[in-house]
Amino acid sequence: MSHLVESMAYVGEMPWHELGNPLERGQSLDVWAEQSGLNWEIKQSPVLFDTTNDSHLNDTGNFEDKSVLYRSDTGAPLSVVSQRYNVVQPREILEFYRDLTEVSGFELETAGVLKGGKKIWALARTGQSTSLKGNDVTKGYVLLATACDGSMATTAQFTSVRVVCNNTLAVSLFQEKDSAVKVPHSTRFDPLAVKKSLGISVSAWDDFMYQMKILSERPVSLKEARNFYHSVFTSKNVGGKTNERSMAKAISLFEGNGRGSQLASSKNTAFGLLNSVTEFIDHEKRAQSSGHRMDSAWFGHGANTKSKALDQALLLVA
Repeated sequence: MSHLVESMAYVGEMPWHELGNPLERGQSLDVWAEQSGLNWEIKQSPVLFDTTNDSHLNDTGNFEDKSVLYRSDTGAPLSVVSQRYNVVQPREILEFYRDLTEVSGFELETAGVLKGGKKIWALARTGQSTSLKGNDVTKGYVLLATACDGSMATTAQFTSVRVVCNNTLAVSLFQEKDSAVKVPHSTRFDPLAVKKSLGISVSAWDDFMYQMKILSERPVSLKEARNFYHSVFTSKNVGGKTNERSMAKAISLFEGNGRGSQLASSKNTAFGLLNSVTEFIDHEKRAQSSGHRMDSAWFGHGANTKSKALDQALLLVA
């Protein structure tokens, strides 16, 4: 398929990747499941192989320690896993938010299916928001995603979205480098335990936005900006190369072409450096499709680049 996003639903304004089915606010989880494409189950079946071409065997073999995961609606295969693998169902991703939306004031904003069902997610607004100078507003979200192709554990994380440009950035938890609560598929997914871990870190939002405030008040010189971009866009490998094209685009966004780059919080500040990278990853980086860009920005190489940019920006105020 040309789009990595198979299906999704959203409320409010069309997401930055311009994909999905619009919903009215306050819809039930049943409606969300139907409209986001999460109304199916992951099934398991033994791995069988055909030996009938060998005349002395003429049978069907069974790989006893492996199972095939497949979709209940289409029968499409998803992956081959160990029989000890713990499946997280599409409906469980939505059910994670039931008490958060019904009791705690959260609101589902997007949910959907990537890679033909190999990866699924839902994103909810927490109701938290902070404004920096120049009325530069950032809102807080909780993202829950899982994959059944070995590409990621079931992952819950706070995510910030800068309203002026819809740039996304993972919010660090517990003052640790990792910005998420991750449950490997070798372990049973316990939504209550995950929410407890996230609950402990609610103060992480205030800590994170305090860091953003400090960055917005830190002016940067041309030399500091160049060093920042060189660090972000140079591979860590020995003799690593600098991605000159990407670096030039991010610099252009910082120097006035980025959305919100002229706000007081961003113009010639460390916060502006960071936003130029997040905008480049979320909106400008070349990708096969909007879905591929979203997958990278949230879960892949793009997310790693944004984390690297945050680290480098914070060094300027250390």
